[in-house]
Amino acid sequence: MSIYPKIILQKEKERSVQRYHPWIFSGAIQTKDSSLSDGDIVEVTDNKGAFLCIGHFYHGSIAIKILSFNKEVIDQHFWDKKISDALQLRQSLGLIDNKETTCFRLIHAEGDHCPGLVVDIYSTTAVIQCHSIGMHRNISAIAAAIKKEVSFVENIYDKSKENLPAEYASDLSNQFIIGDTKEIIVRENGHTFYIDVERGQKTGFFLDQRNNRALLTEYCRDKNILNTYAYSGGFSVYAMNNHAKKVISVDVSKTAMELLEKNIALNPSSESDMHQSYCEDVFQFLKHNEEKFDVIILDPPAFAKSINKRHNAVQAYKRLNAEGLKKINKGGIIFTFSCSQVVDRALFNATVMSAAIEANREVRVLHYLSQPPDHPMNIFHPEGSYLKGLVLYVN
Repeated sequence: MSIYPKIILQKEKERSVQRYHPWIFSGAIQTKDSSLSDGDIVEVTDNKGAFLCIGHFYHGSIAIKILSFNKEVIDQHFWDKKISDALQLRQSLGLIDNKETTCFRLIHAEGDHCPGLVVDIYSTTAVIQCHSIGMHRNISAIAAAIKKEVSFVENIYDKSKENLPAEYASDLSNQFIIGDTKEIIVRENGHTFYIDVERGQKTGFFLDQRNNRALLTEYCRDKNILNTYAYSGGFSVYAMNNHAKKVISVDVSKTAMELLEKNIALNPSSESDMHQSYCEDVFQFLKHNEEKFDVIILDPPAFAKSINKRHNAVQAYKRLNAEGLKKINKGGIIFTFSCSQVVDRALFNATVMSAAIEANREVRVLHYLSQPPDHPMNIFHPEGSYLKGLVLYVN
């Protein structure tokens, strides 16, 4: 007998669950208890009553985010095992007890079979970001599991408020659950960064670009480099520490520029005039700045977060890449990215091709880029492959 309310699916709507996709859409539901609240744990069956899965319920398009395909209790032991399994994977990736890299993603939502949950590690601080009400209702158990399973974590910060439905989040605040450390310094591939978990974007740093920043170092020596949407200067620091001739960083956020300047100061790699920062809109900078560059990084925020915004996003990516192609020297390199989940790799590649046609530049692809392995993609959830990138050689 189930301890959770039951949801029954319509005939044949169980097929995606049987293929282990972690979402169930509202249109697949045949019957449910009218008293269900957002975030309740439910048991799902097919229309004949056969067990399918257990998940978090929500009154929305994605009605159920699946926690388990087994009939089990979602208790402290469940969360302990989720954190333990995730830690084991990061151990196999060489990210535990690594003096050169002390920041990484511990839980990557569906990629770690925890839809709606992100946990990032910054030295001895863990940042939890819940993207579903169900996950946030379990945050105490999740924090307890992190404290138990990850021996080096001393502080745990909840940074979920902006990622949850407004009505639910109205009484919430981002806050430390355990500890209160605010000054955090981390290493990433030997580079040093200051992390502001309270004011910083996402959980404090864009951990998903770690491998792509490392690849940039192969193209830096004696080059003039433009880093757009620079945020806290990840690509800029890597470039400066790897013999770039000059680095220009551009971001419209004053807070980002403050973080960037702190990170430049933490990595005193060359002459003081080697780096210049501009706090302004990237498109405006590209429009009025007449300088050309040897290497350009185009790493914008998600131009579209929903399918109905995809067309506008594609136009923005095309415009950005066309402007970048106009600013690159002959024989130059462009690192270009999209983190919009609704713009898949094929569409992004086609958009960059359209930009190359518009800019009338000869372009070759040197690398196809993605997210690092601590941001794993669940093979049954292709939507989890969100970060797409190209390294272009431009004549």
